Amino acid sequence: MTLDVPLGDPILLPALARALETAEYTVDGVADFLGESAYAALNREQLVPALLATEGSSQPVAVLTRLFLLAEPTAVELLDQALPGIGAEGLAKLGLIELKDGLGHALADLRPYAFQDDQGEVQLQVASDLAAHQRPGVLRRDHVLGIGGASLTLAQATIRNPVEKALDLGTGCGIQTLHLLRHARQVTATDISERALAFTRFNLLLNAELLGLNPQHLEERVQLKQGSLLEPVQGEEFDLVVSNPPFVITPRHRGESAAEQFTYRDAGLPGDQLVSSLLQALPAVLSPGGSAQLLGNWEISAAQPWQQRVEPWVAGITDCWVIQREEISPEQYAETWLQDASQGRDATSYADSYRDYLQDFAARNVQGIGFGMVWLRRGRTEAALSTLHRFEDLSHPLEQPIAPYLAAAVERADWLSTTELATAKLTVAEDVTEERHQRPGAEHPGVILLRQGAGLRRTTLLSTELAGFVSACDGTLSVGQIEAALAALLDRELELFDQVRELVLDGFLLPDEAQDNHANAQAEQQSNAPAEHKSEPRAE
Repeated sequence: MTLDVPLGDPILLPALARALETAEYTVDGVADFLGESAYAALNREQLVPALLATEGSSQPVAVLTRLFLLAEPTAVELLDQALPGIGAEGLAKLGLIELKDGLGHALADLRPYAFQDDQGEVQLQVASDLAAHQRPGVLRRDHVLGIGGASLTLAQATIRNPVEKALDLGTGCGIQTLHLLRHARQVTATDISERALAFTRFNLLLNAELLGLNPQHLEERVQLKQGSLLEPVQGEEFDLVVSNPPFVITPRHRGESAAEQFTYRDAGLPGDQLVSSLLQALPAVLSPGGSAQLLGNWEISAAQPWQQRVEPWVAGITDCWVIQREEISPEQYAETWLQDASQGRDATSYADSYRDYLQDFAARNVQGIGFGMVWLRRGRTEAALSTLHRFEDLSHPLEQPIAPYLAAAVERADWLSTTELATAKLTVAEDVTEERHQRPGAEHPGVILLRQGAGLRRTTLLSTELAGFVSACDGTLSVGQIEAALAALLDRELELFDQVRELVLDGFLLPDEAQDNHANAQAEQQSNAPAEHKSEPRAE
């Protein structure tokens, strides 16, 4: 059986990696050649500016950009010049191109990808199937997704502490595995798709030198396992699980086979059962103290807020934090995923599929679909108490990468669970500002707001008493002392502890002794997270 994927040649691929670097086919190389405007358009999947910028150029970076990013047939002579020692024949042998009539035709997308870690910038190459904007017709049902918006969201949100064992569940082209190998000693990558695992293996071999892998013995650090969800790793435990699962809610039909579904997004389960079942099963594969981070969709009805729907799914876990980033209507949802697979190119199929989506959602009284991020953690012991249990909407733009701020929030939650707050000394975080509004001539402000300039960029409303408390948090007095002083000044009892606790958890106030540690932890997480401007996102 042929998988119709690039071949993982452990000898030829290292030579290709070096040739691509020499050709300056890197994130910076492509951006510099195209220019800011054309490069930005390419990231929006608009190809015409890049086509114009590369037209007629024989520079290696231009030739490779036209071939792999724009999927333009390219003369064999130009490919031989761009990649000496590899050339068109080598690319064909690897299965990256097809040779026909003196031209090389791309069979896969091969694009530069870069991120920062504590040792500097890491420049990689990532292969996947050609996306909808690079090829005609509807996507193949076993399409292997490349570096898209969802995969970048997960990579930028993943807390990158050093771990022994990590699991990339639903690896696709392996982008999360490439990140995990920088801070996990062993990584297991699973997928139901044999093609996806083949692409992952190709990308591991292509980037083996930069990832510290032995091309002849990948299994020393990476295990590739085929199967659905957690089936391939039953009985194992991991310190970290990351997953961009096939969470898309698509209509099911009687007698539908797996071959009729898009494997990169459809799980074959009705409604949001994929996410609910996965969240309930994850604790079984987490080691004590282990955590999981994943993306997901959930259905929302008028009778039940999304928080009430999702909360039972994580009842078996010690700590959880669910952030809903977006809510859209059934119509918007259908349009998004029909466009994603280019199903609009078949007018009849598009109309039929659109109708199926709306009827499917109506059958369950679904009025909206939420998209968000989930963080879970298993307690170190069976008797461990929960320190973090949050469900919140954050639909505004966040600072990216967001992982350092998520990590700091988890640390603060743990600190609050073991600290007598009355005796703690707090300071205001450096990115926090205060905003006051009052009517002209009014003696006192009617609205007092605290705003975060970084991280999750929250805004919170303060009472006059709480604003006075925050203004006194300079690390000199304890929480109990400040509250007592305010109570004496106002000549009445105050109960601010619960509100102060929330301000600490949200990052407006920080433990004084943890200021330096907090800054260092953020800096370390920042260095281990993908640099947003260094990626080339795709809407898939």
